[in-house]
Amino acid sequence: MSSLRFTEQALSDWMRCGGSHSEIVISSRMRIARNLEHLPFPLLASAEQSEEVLKQLAPVFQGEAASNFGSFQLLKLDELDELDKKVLVEKHLISPNLANDSRGGAVILNEDESVSIMINEEDHLRIQCLFPGLQVREAWVRATAIDDIFEGSVNYAFDDRRGYLTSCPTNVGTGLRASVMVHLPALVMTHQINRILSAVNQVGLTVRGIYGEGSEAVGNIFQISNQITLGQTENEIIENLHSVVTQIIEHERNARERLLADSALRITDRIKRSYGILSYAAVMELKESAQRLSDLRLGVDLGILEGPSISVLNELNVKTQPGFLQKMFGDEMTATERDMYRAKLLRETLGSQH
Repeated sequence: MSSLRFTEQALSDWMRCGGSHSEIVISSRMRIARNLEHLPFPLLASAEQSEEVLKQLAPVFQGEAASNFGSFQLLKLDELDELDKKVLVEKHLISPNLANDSRGGAVILNEDESVSIMINEEDHLRIQCLFPGLQVREAWVRATAIDDIFEGSVNYAFDDRRGYLTSCPTNVGTGLRASVMVHLPALVMTHQINRILSAVNQVGLTVRGIYGEGSEAVGNIFQISNQITLGQTENEIIENLHSVVTQIIEHERNARERLLADSALRITDRIKRSYGILSYAAVMELKESAQRLSDLRLGVDLGILEGPSISVLNELNVKTQPGFLQKMFGDEMTATERDMYRAKLLRETLGSQH
């Protein structure tokens, strides 16, 4: 097991900063997909061509132009062990695709882990910027500034009519995927979530799990992002997402108020039961852990629980993932062993909050 600093702590520094509407919005993310001209896209590139992509892109963010964004470190995926790669995925610093299926894959990370630049993922270059709370406009300003630095050094694959060319047709055009991760327990409990999510799909947005396409929404956490990248400007995409998420926040707040008004005793009982189970259970599966931590987060937001802090709950959401558990306790584990160590971690952390 290595001692990679990016995998030693569960919370990235940017996650400690809060951000607007942080009781509902966990994070805002911008991801820009780009490819170099005159080189095959990653799925068709040879090992030598992938190495050429890395050779062209890696030095760009080691120059003076990038110094405004802090110091950066390049990590080559084939030099990392499997556990470190798994933890980077769990912290959303790289995609599962880059971790498991890339040729010549690498990532460039800044100190507080708010900027992640993936090389040789599904596209040659994927720039990702993460901000706490609802800050899609701020995240876009940073992402486009980083994109400008790369564009000043390399030539992108670009078509005058179609825009930026990408491996997947759904990213062609702007190459922009703007997303917001939201915690919506009250809409789930009041059975309004399907109606809300159906309405989201009708305005050009899509809803996924916390690890993107194909992943399951667990712990009442949903990722809402633009579905269309062609035919809209970047600002139109961002403003549409901001507007829709603002409305969803309002619906979630209204649902929380109704829960307190109509079912205060039941919701209090549910939240305190979850606190008790998390504090004393001997084994805990990941799905149950995520659901009960969601209950605690709601309890803190509603003022039903005085502790633990949201920061502690965010940290537990990462630490209870399979990769991080094995990283913490130092060995590969069976599923049963992970459930046992997850319960131990929860007991020790939440027990100290009483």
